[in-house]
Amino acid sequence: MKKIKIQAPATVANLVCGFDILGMAINNPYDDMEIQLLETPEIIIKHTDGFGLPEKALENVAGIVLLKIQEDLNLKNGFEVIIHKNIKPGSGLGSSAASAAGAAFGANALLGNILSKEELVHFAMYGEELASGVRHADNIAPCLFGGITLVKSSNPVDIIPLNPLDLFVTAVHPQVEVKTSDARQILKKNIQMKDAVTQWGNIAGLVAGIMKNDHALIGRTLHDVIVEPVRSILIPKFDEIKSKSMEAGALGGGISGSGPSIFMLSETQEISEKIAALMKSTYQEISVENLVYISKINNTGIKIV
Repeated sequence: MKKIKIQAPATVANLVCGFDILGMAINNPYDDMEIQLLETPEIIIKHTDGFGLPEKALENVAGIVLLKIQEDLNLKNGFEVIIHKNIKPGSGLGSSAASAAGAAFGANALLGNILSKEELVHFAMYGEELASGVRHADNIAPCLFGGITLVKSSNPVDIIPLNPLDLFVTAVHPQVEVKTSDARQILKKNIQMKDAVTQWGNIAGLVAGIMKNDHALIGRTLHDVIVEPVRSILIPKFDEIKSKSMEAGALGGGISGSGPSIFMLSETQEISEKIAALMKSTYQEISVENLVYISKINNTGIKIV
């Protein structure tokens, strides 16, 4: 193949209590990408989405990934990538991860699938480092593997795919800006032992709930006593939306990545639609524009279309 089209899904990082180690892919929204293998060594990036993202390879998350692949594999070929982002940058839904992982996935497919998924995570993290200053894989891993993933380690890369879940995800993206770098800077540098123990219990319980497909256990472990209390102050109406969603029947939820998006898990489409309506109406009350998505968990990850 010399040219392919792919879809790279949005992702929800952290899953409330799993800061930097848990992530989940969702069906909607997703980015469209066209990737072509070139006979010449140029890395060409083009955007069709109007977000004004940089197109110089060294300044673009997809471009830096392709440059690293080209360098490490000693390739004489280059790549042209055309990106149409439906995942709005700065949404907290893994926009940079979709571009970075999509570039790595697409290049690998054009080269004959010579790299493992773990190696693709390694390369894609260079894009996340460019975007946020940190090489983290909690968005990259589910984007590439699909479903819900546990990042056991990012150096060396050790990704554990968890059991697929048949749940609905409702996400709202209020049109306010929360930069990942800023959201990291406000985090506490020291954590009390009792909070750490509570958090460890929630993470372990959440992983157990996913592996056992125990929805009740998932619901009672979707709690964060370390990151959410700090970051939620950056998101208008966060507490109100979370409490209303729980009253409407959500299993639980919280901040998607570093925000400002909020996600909630539910067992039925009917509940997810109720949650979507209350999310939208809550932000309409304070005249904050928003985008709302209803989706199933994406258990396949990036795919060729």
